[in-house]
Amino acid sequence: MTGHDNDVYRPSDRDLLRRAIRETAARTGSGVFFAGLVNRTELTITEFFGTTTHGLKNLSVQPGEGVGGRALSQARTIGVADYFDSDSITHHHDEAVRIEGLRTMVVLPILVDSRARCILYTATRERTSIGDCVVNELSAGASRISRELAIRDEVDHRVSILRVVHSLAAEPRDRDLLEIVRLAHAELLSVARITDDPELAQRILAVTARLEGSDAAPAGAPHLTRRETDVLAQVALGCSYVEAGNRLSLKAVTVKSYMQSIMAKLDVHSRTEAVVVARRLRLLP
Repeated sequence: MTGHDNDVYRPSDRDLLRRAIRETAARTGSGVFFAGLVNRTELTITEFFGTTTHGLKNLSVQPGEGVGGRALSQARTIGVADYFDSDSITHHHDEAVRIEGLRTMVVLPILVDSRARCILYTATRERTSIGDCVVNELSAGASRISRELAIRDEVDHRVSILRVVHSLAAEPRDRDLLEIVRLAHAELLSVARITDDPELAQRILAVTARLEGSDAAPAGAPHLTRRETDVLAQVALGCSYVEAGNRLSLKAVTVKSYMQSIMAKLDVHSRTEAVVVARRLRLLP
């Protein structure tokens, strides 16, 4: 890959949190919401909706401290009916909470691979119950964020593999390295189809396009559509129609239909032959 690959970067995880709490607030119509990312073990609160002061801005929370720190250390939802009367939490951050005037609070950790990566808060300024509707909406938002973070992590991993391979300036006949490139290419294509972030999808596709375009196909070579290339890349990994469909959010019968079109274009009679011919024509990396 070239220096232009610096244009392909991970979207802001903070933007993901900010969007989630705004959407939750819009759906529930009330309450105070705030959130932050976990760096190693420390939480920093940076995103807010419904707050009226800067008391919580950039507040650092260690595992075990307050409601958020307890949710962080125990990796589970924690709630308190009255923050200042609660004896189930430490009171490291009473001043910040007092400035904002918060009382009832529910905190959800966002887990990826069983590790807390972000913390979502919802709170009220009265001693009252936070309804199931709000908690359910926050839980749904946490699930969406967890899924998106896992996708972004996988993209980072695949792109790092590609960068290592290209930095080695491998000869085209190095089969092991070529297989790594092919695997990463196919995985990136499947991730691009399932992410909910259109900006991230476009950046992933920019990487795969550069891989596919590193050697131009010969004149007169059949043209495969983007979706046909996606399907063929999964089949090249040995995926069945069902497995390819799951990766690309397609039905198995739809994958089969794409493969029939591909085989007709390449004038072949099997999936294996289609992969061999597509690689020879440089339609796949």
